[in-house]
Amino acid sequence: MQNVTKVTLFVLKGFTDKPDLQIFLFPLFLVIYLFTLMGNLGLVVLVTRASRLHNPMYYFLSLLSCVDASLSSVIIPNMLVDFMSKNKVITFFECAAQMFLIVTLGTTECFLLAAMSYDRYVAIYNPLLYSVSMAPRVYVPLITASYVGGIVNASVHTVATFSLSFCASNEIKHVFCDIPPLLALSCSDTRTNQLLLFYFVGSIEIVTILIVLISYGFILLAILRMHSAEGRRKAFSTCGSHLTAVSIYHGTILFMYVRPSSSYALDHDMIVSVFYSIVIPMLNPIIYSLRNKDVKEAMNRVFGKLWFINKV
Repeated sequence: MQNVTKVTLFVLKGFTDKPDLQIFLFPLFLVIYLFTLMGNLGLVVLVTRASRLHNPMYYFLSLLSCVDASLSSVIIPNMLVDFMSKNKVITFFECAAQMFLIVTLGTTECFLLAAMSYDRYVAIYNPLLYSVSMAPRVYVPLITASYVGGIVNASVHTVATFSLSFCASNEIKHVFCDIPPLLALSCSDTRTNQLLLFYFVGSIEIVTILIVLISYGFILLAILRMHSAEGRRKAFSTCGSHLTAVSIYHGTILFMYVRPSSSYALDHDMIVSVFYSIVIPMLNPIIYSLRNKDVKEAMNRVFGKLWFINKV
């Protein structure tokens, strides 16, 4: 056996080894974070206060906004502190907690997007029975299952990753504690971890994408049967925003985690991770509100008296 020193502290090296770049990145990520909080928490307030939005479709949207705001809050504040400090370390347990929260929230978002696809199918395929088909006895278990699925997936990967030995470098070439860069640091055999990552994420992606595709297949059939041009336009408008968000999110997740470990390129992967964990949460409120007439009308009623919010 070799004499090795066990790693108890990690150093997050993503973007922080380039001082000139940090001067530009700090205000950029601060603005992104502020817009993310304002957009997502604003949608939550809107759904809470506007009685017109009190239906399962907007309950799912408000929960998605909570997940997005939480995901950004787990990552960006720590990044901003690292940009401004010389000591860029994160302890072993803080790193584990950060990974657990990020994987939980990311997986929950996958399941919520799938549940939202089913909700849209019910709303468009049989609108007269929507309130019955999507009663609390239906949407509450869907929401609960989304969070439970996120917690189970995160628990498996967090326990498996932090059961490994880290005895070489402690520099994580990333902006947060993600699974692939931590596996790259380990001096243990990581084949089991890589298989867990591939099969768990692959299974979640297959199940959630199938739900989305089947739901939208039925939605397309329902739209083609509509005789009203206005009804078709409204249906396409409602579904277009959700399909955009689903395509962007699942595309980045598949690129990041469902591929051979030999193809990992940590610098490129870090940029993709930043996109799905920081940029997408900022874009989701814009995607869901700009093309949604009900949201825009509710926004005028709730925030119409606030000059700044009204202009935004």
